Amino acid sequence: MEKKISYAPKGVCSRMIDIVVEDNIVKQVSFTGGCSGNTQGVSRLVEGMDVNEAIARLTGIRCGFKDTSCPDQLACALRKAVE
Repeated sequence: MEKKISYAPKGVCSRMIDIVVEDNIVKQVSFTGGCSGNTQGVSRLVEGMDVNEAIARLTGIRCGFKDTSCPDQLACALRKAVE
């Protein structure tokens, strides 16, 4: 079953993360705002990946002095997508 969600990240430059998950596989990720090259790169790397694997790899990544990052917020969004 395909599930689409939009997630408003907290504490980062990006303003929205749109995700499509199907059968526990990340099908599509799109960031609005943030560092364009980095968010595009992260999106492409996780597409086709198992959701739990993506969460495990991205959780806890920090951006500079911040307690979170766009990849960490993507992990939060993916957790919400599979609830």
